[in-house]
Parts: sequence; structure tokens; C-alpha cells
Amino acid sequence: MPTLILLRHGRSTANTSGVLAGWTPGVALDERGTAQAAALPARLEGLPVSEVVASPLQRCQETVRPLLEARPGLRCHTDERIGECHYGDWSGRKLAELKDEPLMEVVQAHPTAAAFPGGESMRAMQTRAAEAVREWNARVERDHGADAVYLMCSHGDIIKALVADALGLHLDLFQRISVEPCSITAIRYTRLRPFLVRLGDTGDFASLAPREEPPSDDAPVGGGAGAP
Repeated sequence: MPTLILLRHGRSTANTSGVLAGWTPGVALDERGTAQAAALPARLEGLPVSEVVASPLQRCQETVRPLLEARPGLRCHTDERIGECHYGDWSGRKLAELKDEPLMEVVQAHPTAAAFPGGESMRAMQTRAAEAVREWNARVERDHGADAVYLMCSHGDIIKALVADALGLHLDLFQRISVEPCSITAIRYTRLRPFLVRLGDTGDFASLAPREEPPSDDAPVGGGAGAP
């Protein structure tokens, strides 16, 4: 079965302003995110990407654009099932104010019980994304062979949920996974089990350096802005 390259979109204006974007329209890559996207063709050089699948949201479409321009024969398919979690009434709100919401503790510690007001549950988010991957695995294998490589550009919580699914990890533990903007996660699928072969690889170790402010014990909902 194929190898899936999961690409989180580049850093966005919502990431840097501390806003939970969700499906809010008009959220674009910021200057750094644009540079991250521009570097993708070189990072993926030599990798025979057979298909590109992207979330319909602007920040994902902008992230894959340089890769598509560098490989004119490569098609991009838009799939809403790998779009961001529907955060409902939380969309567009500052993360700093959301941290005091009682639901945030559930999102952090017991996400299988978390459903966003006016939005979807985290269980539903994982289910739709995992179904999309399974269908695309079958389609890519049919069209390009069992050794094919394809790329999906999606969002932090979606990618973390897909990694948890591949590892057989309970969704309640998925907040222990971290994927930075424009990071690459690779999962090689086989008939019996998937293998996680890369996780959150940016080629940049700046995020591991000590910071002036200690990191929070909570996972950044939506994925966070990455290294400063």
C-alpha cells in the first residue's frame, strides 16, 4: 500500500495572532509561512509524489501551490474530509480566552468526550479524516501502484488524529503528539499495519531550544505557531 506524506500547512496569520481559525475564511499564510511553502519543492526533491490532496482552506491551498508550480504534471485534489476541525462557536476566538473555558480541560485530557458548541466532536473529526486516508490509499494504489507516494496537506489536529489512528493510539492520548507548521509526517501503510516513519519533521531544531517562557503543559489546540 502507498506511503502517505502528511504536510501541515505553513504558519498562518491565525497562528501568529493566537486565534483558533477553524473554517474561518480568509486565513492566509503569513510571511514565514509563505517562505516555508516556497521551500517545499527543494525539501521534497527526488520524492516521486504521485498525487496531492489538500484541505479546501486557503492556508493549505497556498502551502501546496509552490510544489504544484514546480511539478506542472502534478494534480491537486481538494477533500473537505481533511479540512480543519469544525470548532463551531470557538472559531475565530483568541486561544488565550478559550483556555479558561471548562471544555478546554476536556479537549486536553479527554478529547473523545469533547464536542465543540455549534461544531463537531473530536471523534467525528478523526473518523472522517481516517476514512479519507483509507479511500485515498486504495485510489492511489489502484492508479499508481503499491509503492506509490502521495501527499496530503492538512491541519495540526487532523494530522495528530491520523497519527494516533495509525499507531493504534487512543484519541484521548493524541494531545501528546506535536506537529509544527509545514512539518512533514510520513506513514507507510501495509496490508496488516501502518508504520510511522517520520513525525513532525521540519529539518529545523529551533523549537527544541530553551525559551524565555516555559512551554505550557497544555497542547496547542489547532496545532500552534511552531518555533518562534
